[in-house]
Amino acid sequence: MNTWDAVIVGAGAAGLFCAGVAGQRGLKVLVLDHSDKIAEKIRISGGGRCNFTNRLLDASAPQKHFIGQNPQFCRSALSRYTPQDFIDLVQKHGIAFHEKHKGQLFCDHSAEDIIRMLLAECEAGGVTLKMGCGVQAVKLLEGSGYQLDTSQGAIQTRSLVVATGGLSIPKIGATGWGYEVATQFGLRLVERRAGLVPLTFDGAAWAPYAQLAGLALPVGISTGEKKTRMHFDEDLLFTHRGLSGPGVLQISSYWQEGSPIRLNLAPEVNLPERLQDAKQRSKKLLGNELATLVPNRLAEAWVSQDPALQRTSAEVPDKALNKLAEALSNWTLTPNGSEGYKKAEVTLGGVDTRDLSSQTMESKQQGLYFIGEVVDVTGWLGGYNFQWAWASAHACAQALPSHLNS
Repeated sequence: MNTWDAVIVGAGAAGLFCAGVAGQRGLKVLVLDHSDKIAEKIRISGGGRCNFTNRLLDASAPQKHFIGQNPQFCRSALSRYTPQDFIDLVQKHGIAFHEKHKGQLFCDHSAEDIIRMLLAECEAGGVTLKMGCGVQAVKLLEGSGYQLDTSQGAIQTRSLVVATGGLSIPKIGATGWGYEVATQFGLRLVERRAGLVPLTFDGAAWAPYAQLAGLALPVGISTGEKKTRMHFDEDLLFTHRGLSGPGVLQISSYWQEGSPIRLNLAPEVNLPERLQDAKQRSKKLLGNELATLVPNRLAEAWVSQDPALQRTSAEVPDKALNKLAEALSNWTLTPNGSEGYKKAEVTLGGVDTRDLSSQTMESKQQGLYFIGEVVDVTGWLGGYNFQWAWASAHACAQALPSHLNS
């Protein structure tokens, strides 16, 4: 039976990167994945261009951009493998990239460039890949190490690395296998839920806004109260069932079921002042004036809901104008849920970081490691989750023992 220094389960961002680094350290590494397609989540990320890291990540204050029961846990790995380290690797492979927005780096050409780079790094480390290979059981060997019963036979390994991602986007093969392994070996789990996900609203209540589907605009969006309040200035996208776009995806990771979200639909405009100004000088319908301050379809949707607003600006009562300004700049509404894992970019929660080493990603079960999304570390939208994948994978790969230094 073949025995390996490390078997990595999951051929995604964290798994492939960990394999390449460990292989180039001289370890005998095998990567397994139950899917036939390699790194599918990388392939579809960033609109097919892979937002592979974020220049603005501050490893000394990870809680700014990461969520988890202990947001400080990721500091060690992130400080030892930085965005610049990954950028250097991308440049070494001649991959052209650009900064799109708020430090977000994307491939100029295609996410396939990143996949090819990771596979080249694996090849340089002599890594073996087995796709379409499911793991049915994991058993402890006497002494040390693990036996994996797979669809392609039994495999033994000194170290087992779980890099299976989360529950998000099941259509590309996401499963809860990593959580099952953690539970098998007595590790604690933090409750999982969909993150970076569109929010939905009750059908009848949403009816006046469903017609806005496809409309995008910059907004201020917040949720929570006082100490727990989170706010983002990002774009919003109306959908037939609710709200999406970067702002909503960001806030969804902090939103708690039953809580409201608040939207400023005209964050750059002093609406009370501008509407009063229109009342003093304009003979146009209020809807026409409002359409100069917010998108036309948005103006129509609001004005159509109140007969008092369907007049010339001069004829609209002050009370109605103030109510309109408040509604647009502090629109408070409560989602009835989210689009769930099928549309979520990440899974919040996961393997409890109290049971993992922040230095090595090894669990309290010797020789068992967890990296990437399966861990209770979730980044903001914008390349932060990929950087956690690279950093946690690198920390693990550097720590894996080889047959040479046993």
